[in-house]
Amino acid sequence: MIKSASLGAASLLAAAVFAGPALADGMPSRGRIADAPAPRACVTSGNVAFTTDYVFRGISQSNQNAAVQGGVDLTCGKFYLGVWGSSIDFGTDGTTEIDIYGGYKTTIGRFALDVGFIYYGYPGQPSFNDAPYFEVKAGATTEVWKGGTVGATVFYSPEYTFNTGAVTTLEGSFSQELPKVGMFAPTFSVLVGRSFFHDADELSYTYWNAGVTFAFLERWSLDLRYWDSDNELFTTPTSLSDERFIATVKYTF
Repeated sequence: MIKSASLGAASLLAAAVFAGPALADGMPSRGRIADAPAPRACVTSGNVAFTTDYVFRGISQSNQNAAVQGGVDLTCGKFYLGVWGSSIDFGTDGTTEIDIYGGYKTTIGRFALDVGFIYYGYPGQPSFNDAPYFEVKAGATTEVWKGGTVGATVFYSPEYTFNTGAVTTLEGSFSQELPKVGMFAPTFSVLVGRSFFHDADELSYTYWNAGVTFAFLERWSLDLRYWDSDNELFTTPTSLSDERFIATVKYTF
């Protein structure tokens, strides 16, 4: 997969697309838009998950293998701060990703707004890779009809992973709550995103996913999701950006 300095500048640019964590209801939750919480005392929550493949923005971060994930969140009124981690496989030293994120959520009229930051850390990765990077984000969601929600988020990194320059990522999403089936409360959701590499437009690409999340037993969920992208950098021979189905089991506490 990725990487050594000898691969040259082009390889480092391509590697930028590979590094970074998965969002999309598939199911890591750090940095995602959610309903703005009512003012209250500080509370903590946590989650652990097992996924058959850790995909971020259409590209596998675990070399198409399973990954273990988990995080802890602190919410104080409308402010939040959290840490999230996952096992990864970049084909180099370092098998862990640790992200730190925070922000502010509020509501204006029918819209839930979320502004914040995410720091993506990769302890153990070779220092010459310059894998860690920082993003800011701003997003909004609104309910368009009962149980149906649309959202949009913009992410911006002034210096993306592997020193590939500024990158802007735009995402649009839709979710719909479905009728409950026995103990399962399903929600259908889709997401489309595009990453724009300002200094290397040939690396820009689009990704998307669609799936159903089944909530059950109050704290459990099972997410079944299809991922795909038009990224061609990792389709041969490893198919890291090809279409795939992913299952994720998550427990929150």
